[in-house]
Amino acid sequence: MSYRPEAGRNATTPAKPGAAATRPVYSVSELNETVRSVLEQNLGLVWVAGEISNLARPASGHIYFSLKDKGAQVRCAMFRNRASRTTLRPENGQSVLAQGRVTLYPARGEFQIIIETLEATGDGLLRAKFEQLKARLNDEGLFSQALKSPLPAWPKNIGVVTSPSGAALHDVLTVLKRRCPAIPVIVYPTRVQGDGAAGEIAAAIATANRRAECDVLIIGRGGGSLEDLWSFNEEHVARAIHASTIPTVSAVGHEVDFTIADLVADLRAATPSAAAELVSPDIVSALGQLAASEKRLRMTMHHRLSGLQHTAAAMQARLISPERRVEAGYQRVDELSQRLSLATQTQVNLKRSALQTLTARIEARTPGAMMHLASVQIDHLLSRLQKSILAQISERTQKLTHFDSVLRALGPVATLERGYAIVTDSAGKVIRNSSDVVIDDVVHTQVAEGRLSSRVTETEKPSDT
Repeated sequence: MSYRPEAGRNATTPAKPGAAATRPVYSVSELNETVRSVLEQNLGLVWVAGEISNLARPASGHIYFSLKDKGAQVRCAMFRNRASRTTLRPENGQSVLAQGRVTLYPARGEFQIIIETLEATGDGLLRAKFEQLKARLNDEGLFSQALKSPLPAWPKNIGVVTSPSGAALHDVLTVLKRRCPAIPVIVYPTRVQGDGAAGEIAAAIATANRRAECDVLIIGRGGGSLEDLWSFNEEHVARAIHASTIPTVSAVGHEVDFTIADLVADLRAATPSAAAELVSPDIVSALGQLAASEKRLRMTMHHRLSGLQHTAAAMQARLISPERRVEAGYQRVDELSQRLSLATQTQVNLKRSALQTLTARIEARTPGAMMHLASVQIDHLLSRLQKSILAQISERTQKLTHFDSVLRALGPVATLERGYAIVTDSAGKVIRNSSDVVIDDVVHTQVAEGRLSSRVTETEKPSDT
């Protein structure tokens, strides 16, 4: 990996005598910050195995130490928030597996690792492999809940993939014998730890699917260390479980143990005994439910039969002899005949009344009757028209007389008759002010009877009073 940093903002570029090129110059702080940025951006989180030395635990709660091997060492810092979460108490000389961020402490220019996780070497390496495989299989979708199959409620056969000599098989058989001894158990024997055990487990799962002789498959073993349980963290076991068409239950170790098999299986059980509980129906409980159902069925049948008996007795009480039924029929016929006769007479009366009404309406609409009615209506309308015309003439005459009186009182003729006159110039414009005319202008004077023309010889302005 190569990296060519650019010059810092404070770098100077003194010219070298006789040289055309320039070179960047860093301050120490800029150089350390640049190296720290390169390390953090390009390396990120790494796993490092080594031996602890130079361990220091100051009062701050942080832990400082070096990780070394035969050829080199590196400074490490584990801050209090991470140190308080680790279950491992680091000691000098202890071989560990550490996960952390590679960086540079700028103040002293020291290359160091900020530790996130610290584990003992054996379990730590296995844990790292576990996390890597878990992440890869999760990305492939092997843990998806959409792929999980439901367990059968009443399996006809139960399969168990485990060691035939282990305690897990004994626990499973004990639980199944107690809960439902009638269900056959098929054991697919395999080793559960050690070299080659994972291959045997995967082969046993494949055999169970090929034979297709069980409805559910328990895959597991008893408790142990992470190394003991490692066969169930192998990839080919996970893929064999994923490929199984038989619903699977993973039962590896104790409740605190967790494996890749638990994530891939259709269901995880805390222990082998718990797996047996999950896959088997409780025969005692089922028999109790069956007895309760039988009791409810008997009570329902009893109530139903009792109701039918009451219904039959009521129907029997309602049965009568044929002769009485015939007599009742005769009586019913007579009753219906009377009702029919009465209904017929009622209908005839209704039709007769309707006919009379229609006849009267037709007679009222003959030509003679219609002409007489029209003549009466015309006479009445003519009388109303004459009265309305006379009333209108009288009203309008009164209004005309009134308007004439008002017009005469307000008109110029009445004013002139009272001795007033209207003076206009030669253009016919009414003269209201002496300033409207000048000397020698001809003016016309309108009096009540006639008109006078005169020439202006003198004008006089109105007084200021």
